[in-house]
Amino acid sequence: MDIQKIRNFSIIAHIDHGKSTLADRLLEYTGAITDREKKDQVLDDMELERERGITIKSHAVQMDYIYKGEHYKLNLIDTPGHVDFSYEVSRAIAACEGALLIVDAAQGIQAQTISNLYLALENDLEIIPILNKVDLPSAKPLEVSDEIVDLLGCEVDDVIWASAKTGEGIDKIVEAIIQKIPAPKGDKNAPLRALIFDSVYNPYRGVEVYFRVFDGQIKKGQKVKFVATEHEYNADEIGFLELKQRPTNVINAGNVGYLVSGIKDAREVKVGDTITDFENPTQSIIEGFEDVKPMVFAGVYPVETDEYEELRNAMEKLQLNDASLTFEPESSAALGFGFRAGFLGMLHLEIIQERLEREFDMNVITTVPNVSYHAYTKKNVDKAIIVNNPSELPDPSSLDRVEEPYIKASIITKSDFIGPIMTLALEKRGEITNQVYLTQDRVELSFDMPLAEIVFDFYDRLKTVSKGYASFDYHPIGMRPSKLVKVDILLNGQAVDALSALIHADNAYTIGKKIVHKLRGLIPRQQFDIPVQAAIGAKIIARETIKALRKDVTAKCYGGDISRKRKLLEKQKKGKKRMRQVGNVQIPQSAFMAVLKLND
Repeated sequence: MDIQKIRNFSIIAHIDHGKSTLADRLLEYTGAITDREKKDQVLDDMELERERGITIKSHAVQMDYIYKGEHYKLNLIDTPGHVDFSYEVSRAIAACEGALLIVDAAQGIQAQTISNLYLALENDLEIIPILNKVDLPSAKPLEVSDEIVDLLGCEVDDVIWASAKTGEGIDKIVEAIIQKIPAPKGDKNAPLRALIFDSVYNPYRGVEVYFRVFDGQIKKGQKVKFVATEHEYNADEIGFLELKQRPTNVINAGNVGYLVSGIKDAREVKVGDTITDFENPTQSIIEGFEDVKPMVFAGVYPVETDEYEELRNAMEKLQLNDASLTFEPESSAALGFGFRAGFLGMLHLEIIQERLEREFDMNVITTVPNVSYHAYTKKNVDKAIIVNNPSELPDPSSLDRVEEPYIKASIITKSDFIGPIMTLALEKRGEITNQVYLTQDRVELSFDMPLAEIVFDFYDRLKTVSKGYASFDYHPIGMRPSKLVKVDILLNGQAVDALSALIHADNAYTIGKKIVHKLRGLIPRQQFDIPVQAAIGAKIIARETIKALRKDVTAKCYGGDISRKRKLLEKQKKGKKRMRQVGNVQIPQSAFMAVLKLND
């Protein structure tokens, strides 16, 4: 295939702006799927993706199209829209020369649209703006077209009006892909240089690697090397990513394909890595590779303690499909044996929890999510101790400082809601850095804020204060020193490690008070008083008492001497004292999750 007849492009948009539906229409229009294969969200093969209407895993597909008598190959790389999967988006974009920027005609430009657009512009991609859902009664096509023109600096005529639902404008989109997106550049005689932009696990064939060839060619049976992991493999099977994989003997520069070489462990394949020839390696590796780092950590425990091994097997199987999930064993006095798992964000955590329940029938308790901190001791001021769990924090007397991860948050909203959103962001320790009016009534607010503050209920509360109109996006900007303290929750004098948290010193008293108040209503009453306390080190900062269920021991005394009653009450008092010393307080699952909903 002539390299001039190849077009590599991706679709970028905010969640629910119609990426997957547009991909369906493109596949139908180019004849890549037959009437029998038609279904909604063809490229989303996970049940959870269909149900939630979101793309969790990016997909690639090749379409053949005859335009003005010439045969073209169109390689579409569909990308996830959610902020948790932004690294996958960045690698998919790096594999393309162009991007379709989709904006919903009813909702207008959202935060994710802008962040993905900047990503595409950094990679010098040709942008084709598309105004989708123009058939909706609530659509404002002229108004939103002006927003796109202001954002891109393009002409009004460049914006293609379309409806992925009805198929309107699809012919113009295909024409624009062929005319406007440049053909790939690449020297097929140079040493092999290919970018891994995705991988999927097949239980029968091992890991299938999806790649884009920049230089050289890859042949069936060739010995290849993955640069970052330094592993070598034989290309047992290579082929094109049509709707069903089509094996071939050679894939040249500019094209997209898959590689099967019997890799059993998904962790051996890193998205963003460079594939090169083992005998004649390339000297210029593809820039931008980084290890995907978990941002949020949480304990995952089986409800039934004897299901620990089954949970381990389930987590290992999930890791085969999702290399960005990390976990290690840990134990808790309150919950028994379980795992400390690392996730890309809160949506990733939700999806893993739901997949454990659906695919493996595992009932799990997830502890309060927290982020990864860096602690420095007075003895070793320059060497960071990574703290993923509050119990790992060194003793406060030996602590020099603690640093926490900060993010650059971008919120796009209607101008009516600026006040409540600023109040919320400042409450979450945010510092406003910029405020830009995109149109007369749409504004973009930028904040620097700690990642720990958005882990809990920030997104839900943002939607509440903006009546659902605000969109939110963020990216990490590094670590900053912070005044953090470890707040322990004590039940009956015993610290419950699963409920302890690292909290900013200024908020410790307020949050400690809220937690103990919430727990008082959730923990069942016992035969004895249970003190629920929040403590920083040895200092108690808040306390509530769960009152005892009192049995009336004097009920059988009808009249008679008062000393008889007093004797019975004294006996009961001694029994309660002994019970309190040996009594064990059971904590329900709702108590662990209550900490996430302190503002309810």
